Amino acid sequence: MPSKRLPPTKRIDNEINELRYNLGENVASKDVFGKLVKLAMRRIVQEILENEVSDFTGREYYKHTDQGQGHRNGYEHSTLRTGEGHLDVQRPQVRNTAVPFESQTWPHLKKNTQQLEHMAVEMYVNGCSTRDIEDLLKDEQGRILLSRSGVSRLNETLWTEYQKFCRQDLSHYDVAYIFSDAVYEPLRMFKSRSEAIVVVWGILTNGAKVLLSIRHGNKESFENCCEIFRDLKKRGMKDPVLGTTDGAPGMTKAFDQVFPKTLRQRCLFHKKGNILSKVPSAIISDMKVDLNAVYYAPDQKTARRNAKEFSWKYRAQYLSAVECFEDDFEACIQHLRCPAKHRRHITTTNLVERSFGEENRRSKVIPRFFAEKSGLKLIYAVLIRVAKRWNALKFTFDEQAQILTLRHELKHDAVKERTITKANRRPYALN
Repeated sequence: MPSKRLPPTKRIDNEINELRYNLGENVASKDVFGKLVKLAMRRIVQEILENEVSDFTGREYYKHTDQGQGHRNGYEHSTLRTGEGHLDVQRPQVRNTAVPFESQTWPHLKKNTQQLEHMAVEMYVNGCSTRDIEDLLKDEQGRILLSRSGVSRLNETLWTEYQKFCRQDLSHYDVAYIFSDAVYEPLRMFKSRSEAIVVVWGILTNGAKVLLSIRHGNKESFENCCEIFRDLKKRGMKDPVLGTTDGAPGMTKAFDQVFPKTLRQRCLFHKKGNILSKVPSAIISDMKVDLNAVYYAPDQKTARRNAKEFSWKYRAQYLSAVECFEDDFEACIQHLRCPAKHRRHITTTNLVERSFGEENRRSKVIPRFFAEKSGLKLIYAVLIRVAKRWNALKFTFDEQAQILTLRHELKHDAVKERTITKANRRPYALN
């Protein structure tokens, strides 16, 4: 019988025999074993599907009889994804039947495979090593359902998801606030220093909180932060009203350059910590009250008046604390231009910090990543799952109107500032 008329099960048998007859000393044992396992899995699946059609039609392959229903009508090529790789399967088709033929087996094969794969990936993201997953995913006879190498291949889907996330269009997001911070991880097998992964998330004008970017940041340098922020705009994100960052010089400089129409807010949690670390513990409680009177004043005018009183009160005894307080002061009170009910949500990067806690819990299982790719995909997988549990921030109609008005004012201020800058650069005319 010509090979093209052989049933798929027979063709697989021929492939197995050909592999067996062509073994040689130059062929690695693991390669042969992997190919045999894959062919055996294909053979089992194919035979199940063939037998199902034989039962339905009442006749075997190329058997003629007056009894039975319908006729075989070739095959449809399908792919079954497993931990050992993709299996090419030929699904039998049937025509001329009173009732359309639908395989009862195939949906279960696809479903169970997907569930097993999903379970393996989630176990990996939540802290299990590939060895742990191999031990846990065994049947009643102790047979391995998914090998360590199979789990590793499945985890490559996390990298695919991460790359898709990095390319996603942001033009449909109306972002009101953004927040930027970094987590540090050892991303190289043979380097001792940790490297920055810069994370940016936002609050939309409908109150939803979304993860916008996860990128390698190289110690939060100016050049890298510029590239990260510009990528957000390149993907369509409009200028937000306010952005909250820590005090890293490279990040703050990059933010001011890329988002000239956006208010930059210093993270008050970090700022207060820096100030209070410069005074004795006995004075911390009193100074914290005075700091809160400045940072959480009802408006910027009151905040500036209280700031003068704070400096006058503490300068004589705690000069270093006052100098830290006065450094980048205006960036500490920009949130006071935003709706009052939003202020406590936009003055810190704490939401990202809490997410980093989840990430650190997972990454400590791995003392060191082998490469940047493995670190990025795991950090992405952990943070994107944490982000799905974030609660939305309520925006009333009046608050949305405030945001719209503030955005218009900032745009006008940016245009005015550019005009003044150009005028200052123009050479004076000689009399």
